[in-house]
Amino acid sequence: MRRTPQDRRAFLKTMAGGAFAVGSSLAGWPGRGGTPPLGPDGGGMAYRRLGRTGLQVSEISLGSSPLPDPELLRAIIDRGVNYIDTSHNYDNGNAERQIGRLIKDVGRDKVYVATKFHVAPRDTPAMIMASARGSLRRLDTDAIDVLMIHGAETAAVVVDERVLEAFEKLKKEGLFRFRGLSCHANQDEVVRKAVDCGLYDMVQVGYNVFDIQEPGGKVETYPDYLGASGLRGLLELARAHDVGVVAMKTLKVGGRRQDLDRYRTGSASIYQAMLKWVLDDERVASAVTEILNRGEMEEDLGAAGSRLAAAERQTLDRYVRENGSDYCHGCASCRRACPAGIDAPAILRALAYHESFGKSQRAREAYAAALGDGAAPACRDCGACEKACPYGVAVRARVRDAGRILA
Repeated sequence: MRRTPQDRRAFLKTMAGGAFAVGSSLAGWPGRGGTPPLGPDGGGMAYRRLGRTGLQVSEISLGSSPLPDPELLRAIIDRGVNYIDTSHNYDNGNAERQIGRLIKDVGRDKVYVATKFHVAPRDTPAMIMASARGSLRRLDTDAIDVLMIHGAETAAVVVDERVLEAFEKLKKEGLFRFRGLSCHANQDEVVRKAVDCGLYDMVQVGYNVFDIQEPGGKVETYPDYLGASGLRGLLELARAHDVGVVAMKTLKVGGRRQDLDRYRTGSASIYQAMLKWVLDDERVASAVTEILNRGEMEEDLGAAGSRLAAAERQTLDRYVRENGSDYCHGCASCRRACPAGIDAPAILRALAYHESFGKSQRAREAYAAALGDGAAPACRDCGACEKACPYGVAVRARVRDAGRILA
C-alpha cells in the first residue's frame, strides 16, 4: 500500500537522530543456506520456516509491483530481507530483470525468489512452461525457488491438467524447487483445494487486520470447514498439512485513502501495527510489503521480530470498527449470488488498487479486465449481492464507485 507523504513525515519524526547507516555486508544473512538469526522482540530481522519447503524466510518479504530503486533494493537485502515476491508481468517483466541483477550483485544464496504465471482458458501446457522459462531468463538464474499460479480463483485451476502437466515437466527439468499459488478471491475454495490435493508446498493469500472482523452471516464453506473463522480456519488447515503461508495485501486501508496519523500508538505507526498483527499469527511465515523509500524501509522493517502490544491491538480494533464497512474480504459470496454474473470481488479489488494502494493505472486495467467484454456492469439493483455478503459491504455502491472512478 502506498503511504501518503504526511504519514511518512509523521513516522520520520520519530526516527530523527536515530537513522541507520545501512552497511553493504551480507555476511550471515540466511538465504538458500545458513542458519537464520531467529529472535523475537526487536532483535532485527527474524525468520520463519515456510512450511514443508523448509526455507527459512524473513518475516518481512518484499513485493515487486513496483520495486524500489536498485540502491534501496540492495539496502533492504542488507537489512535481512531474503524473500522477494514477483511475477512475469510486473512492470512488463522488468521487475524480474531488476531482481536478476540484484542476484548477480549479492549472490544467489542470499535471496529466495518467488514468481508467478497466469493461466488463461486458451493456454496449453507449453504456453505455461514458456511463461516460466521467460521468468527464468529475465531472472538470469538456474532455478526459481517458488513457482506459483498467479491469482487462482477457482478450485478447478488448482488441479487443471494443463497446469499440473506444466509443473511436472518444469520440475523434471529442475527449473523450480517448490510450487505454490496466490489467491485474491474465493480463498475458501482455492486454499482448501490446494491443501487437500497435496500438490502445493505454499499458498500466498490476502491477510490483513480487517480479518479481525467475523462474518455477520454464514460464509459458504465445505461441511467439514474449520468453524466460522474464515481465513484463519484455512491457515490452521494449511499448518496441519505443513503448507507454508505467505501473507499479501498486508497494509490495507478500508474504503478510501485517509490520514491515518490519528491511529498511531506512541511511536508505532498504524502500518507497523498492521504488520505486527499479521506476524502475530505464527501460521504465517512472512508478510509481503512494498517499500519505495527509506522511510518506508525503516517503518516496515521495524515491525520485524517485534510483538504486537496490547495498546496497538486496541488501536487496530478501533481502526477496523471505524473503517471496515467498505472492506471486501474476497469470499466471492456476492459473485455467486449475482443473477447478472457481475464479478464484484474483481471490481472491488480494482477499486482497492486505486484507493488503498495508489495504483491508479493498474486499477483501471484491473477494472477493464473484470468487465470482460468491456461493457459496464449490468447491475439489476436487486440487492442479492448485499444479502449474500457476510460482512455487510455496500457492494452496489462500491461497484458504482468503481465505475465512476475507473471507467
